[in-house]
Amino acid sequence: MPFQKTIYRLKISKAVLLSITTITNVFAWFNYATSILIDEMSMASFAYHEELMICVIGICGAIFSMFIGIYLVNSYVTRKAFFLIWVMLGIFTSYTFAFLEPTIQNLLVIIFGVNFSFCLGIPVSLAYFAESTVEENRGRIASITLIIMFLTAYLLGIAKSNDTMLNSLVLMGWRSLGLIILLLGEEFTQDMKKTNPLMVSIISERAFALYIIPWAMFSMVNYLGWPLLAKIHGEDFTNFCASMGNIVAAISSIMAGYASDRIGRKRTLMIGFIIFGLGYAVVGIFPFNNLAWYFYMIVDGIAWGIIWVIFWFVIWGDLAHGKRSEKYYALGFLPYLVSSFLRVTVGKIIPNILSEYAVFSFSAFFLFLAVIPLMFAPETLPEKTIKERELKNYIEKAKKAREKFTEG
Repeated sequence: MPFQKTIYRLKISKAVLLSITTITNVFAWFNYATSILIDEMSMASFAYHEELMICVIGICGAIFSMFIGIYLVNSYVTRKAFFLIWVMLGIFTSYTFAFLEPTIQNLLVIIFGVNFSFCLGIPVSLAYFAESTVEENRGRIASITLIIMFLTAYLLGIAKSNDTMLNSLVLMGWRSLGLIILLLGEEFTQDMKKTNPLMVSIISERAFALYIIPWAMFSMVNYLGWPLLAKIHGEDFTNFCASMGNIVAAISSIMAGYASDRIGRKRTLMIGFIIFGLGYAVVGIFPFNNLAWYFYMIVDGIAWGIIWVIFWFVIWGDLAHGKRSEKYYALGFLPYLVSSFLRVTVGKIIPNILSEYAVFSFSAFFLFLAVIPLMFAPETLPEKTIKERELKNYIEKAKKAREKFTEG
């Protein structure tokens, strides 16, 4: 019964469940596929420039596909037809894993296909998530979605094996579930009738700029920490911190979703940026101290929990209020892809040319600067909602105080 009350309170409709299922399906598929490809690349022992070429082509395929997907769904095909194309492309890409070999030509084609298949429908599926939710509960539903995504990806990952044919069948079977999702409801396939904004008009929006700038600044420095940790303390310690950080991020995302719906997106983001900046400041002072890195692991996880909820799911849907949001989500996803690009291009070089103190001091300063645009950004959660929840919280505290006074 408590679960049913929570579902009712958050207004989790059939459309919301379908959007969560769609995003979870493709995310778990992508996580499974990339983990196989990473293993293959490590086995192949490519030269640095070969690994770089493979990764860059994969990231370019991801960026290219997002805008192709938006163009298709806005100009040529219905949403139903688009999602069908997206799922079928994912099934075909899964089939190519049956022919996976640790050669540069083979991996180039498959990595490009995986990234293209994943990102083709990401802006459209996230736009459907925004369309299915309301601003007042979007943060909490986003946190629920993230928990389901990561838990599903972990459980699916257990099925991974060294048999390429078996991996291909698992990927094909899992992605095929998207076809079943398409048949479950008309809500999923209805086309939006909202205004379709121009890309130029979105970029020129003041509110959009004030949120995308700190997100881009965060993405520019985010990739610096882990290569330095690996250089100082080794790969095993780095992998341990990364795994624990993901667990902290999952827990943090629950609190982030609740906070973003209660005190607003802006204040929640500012807390995340300040916490992350403190983490960089501490390891900048004590880069060779394990305790400093444990502290960084915790604050990095907390910050990423907030970032995932707000910059992946919430803020772009809020800013597109009354308009179609596919382009908002595509532009909002770009800094994350750029961060991936920087990680594979200059992320391994910087630790060898700059001192640990210089890198972390610069990063901490850069992150504190990123808070400045947020100070001027408008709050996207309706002020009425914030005031109502503050008043409700005050009344509940007053009732508890009265009960204690009466009992005494």
